[in-house]
Amino acid sequence: MTAWWYNHKTGEVEEGPKSLGSDRDGPFASYEEAARAPEIIAERSRKWAAEEAGGER
Repeated sequence: MTAWWYNHKTGEVEEGPKSLGSDRDGPFASYEEAARAPEIIAERSRKWAAEEAGGER
């Protein structure tokens, strides 16, 4: 199974971990999913922030 990564420094999708770990996000199951990485990460961050805010009350 191929793993796909999103290089947030270059904005490119990589097949396999080709760049430094600090420059990439993943792995993702498909090229398409990796290409949507910024959107996916933003949504996850919003969800975690909302869960954290709800847990403090």
